[in-house]
Amino acid sequence: MGSATIRHHLLSVLVENKAGVLARVANLFSRRGYNIFSLAVAPTDDERFSRITICVDVESAPLEQVVKQLDKLVNVVEITELDPTEAIEAELMLITLEADRESRSQVIQLVDVFDGRIVDVSPDSLTIMLAGTPSDLDHFEDLVGPYGIAGLQRTGRVALHKLDRSRGRLHTVSGIAASSGKASIK
Repeated sequence: MGSATIRHHLLSVLVENKAGVLARVANLFSRRGYNIFSLAVAPTDDERFSRITICVDVESAPLEQVVKQLDKLVNVVEITELDPTEAIEAELMLITLEADRESRSQVIQLVDVFDGRIVDVSPDSLTIMLAGTPSDLDHFEDLVGPYGIAGLQRTGRVALHKLDRSRGRLHTVSGIAASSGKASIK
């Protein structure tokens, strides 16, 4: 994913923390044929709400249409587009690699370079936990692929606006407000 070509919309959707909300959001994307690159959901600091971070393929989903459709869902409180150039994105990866005695030190060096952590060890394999930008994880996966990947799991992206250091507060990307007033693109 090059920085010159943005291939995804990154949406942060604040929803009521109620049963079935995630299923309704996922079903909306499925019904409309929007391709989701990743989806992550977790409670916020306010137990009444959860935040869903959705990374949507630009080509499958016009942003305004996605926002209008999400805005129709009852439990959606706020929709914010995070411009990938103005956001901090991160993912978590667990990966099990084949690593015999001969290759183990090379794998450990790569883990150190990427600030990863070895979380499980057997005589012929290692399980590594790595957190970073999606592109860093892609790069790590490419580098360790030749050793033999026995298992891999990634969490999906989470993201927040980059801080505006010149004014000492969060930077807000200007945009459009949805017609109902409850959802907005910031």
